Amino acid sequence: MDLGFFLIPGLTTLGVIGLLSSLRILWEYERGVVFRLGKLTRAKGPGIVFLVPYGVERMRKMDLRIIALDIAPQDTITKDNVSCTVNAVVYFRVVDPAKAVVEVEDYYFATSQIAQTTLRSVVGQSELDELLAERERINEIVRRIIDMETDPWGIEVTAVEIKDIDLPKEMKRAMAKQAEAERERRGKVIAAEGEYQASRKLSAAAQVISAHPVALQLRFLQTVVEVAAENNSTTLFPIPVDLFAPFVEKATGVPGGGFPQAIDKDAAAQLAAATVEALGAGSGEVMEALEAGDAERVLEGAKQALGLADSGTAQEEEGED
Repeated sequence: MDLGFFLIPGLTTLGVIGLLSSLRILWEYERGVVFRLGKLTRAKGPGIVFLVPYGVERMRKMDLRIIALDIAPQDTITKDNVSCTVNAVVYFRVVDPAKAVVEVEDYYFATSQIAQTTLRSVVGQSELDELLAERERINEIVRRIIDMETDPWGIEVTAVEIKDIDLPKEMKRAMAKQAEAERERRGKVIAAEGEYQASRKLSAAAQVISAHPVALQLRFLQTVVEVAAENNSTTLFPIPVDLFAPFVEKATGVPGGGFPQAIDKDAAAQLAAATVEALGAGSGEVMEALEAGDAERVLEGAKQALGLADSGTAQEEEGED
């Protein structure tokens, strides 16, 4: 039997097997680091990659997508001696597959350790108020340090985010009391500012009223109307003499409503009639007597209308007793 009958199919089979074993397919987000007889050649991909078969060339796949690394909670002490627990998340990706394979054994584990130590270090150099109020700045500091440390490994750190800062219960209660005191302080400041502005408005209103006495009388009448509308009861209040100034001026002829030094009986009758008319008590009889020119009758009617006659009679009777 001819030897070539077996040799040719065997060689063909080995060739097909070698061809298939040397064929690799890499996705768009993958790269292949190729070693030839143990020596680094280059990174290949994406697409179809051919390797020298039978162990001459070997390839290690690397994922170039961003990786989210969760940092375990770290117990640390801040610069102002406050104990807290901080955890964060680091986003990074491989930008140089060859370095990520050759320069470090496990780039994921190494990046995780660098992130933990850096987070504890930065938190220990910051005060608690900075951690709470300037979290963005702390994130950037941690990201920059981790990126600088992992750059020789072909790693790029894109972002670092502190997720939670856990404080002791005593510290939380103290912060709550401080916040409550701050809110009370702001409330008192706002109330004081309101009183100050109100006092300025009242001062301006007092100046206007002092310059225009009529405004004070109008305000007095407005208050009387409001009191009468709210309370269904009898309210006693003094009537300012200035309200009768027009009637006094009409009766006496004295400008401004002032009383003359000497007044005759007729003028007194006119003044009494004007007073009764202003009060609206029994003014009909008094005005008829005034038109008739009977001064005695006017004065007597005014006394009765104002309730002075009974009191005078009562005083006389008490004197006689």
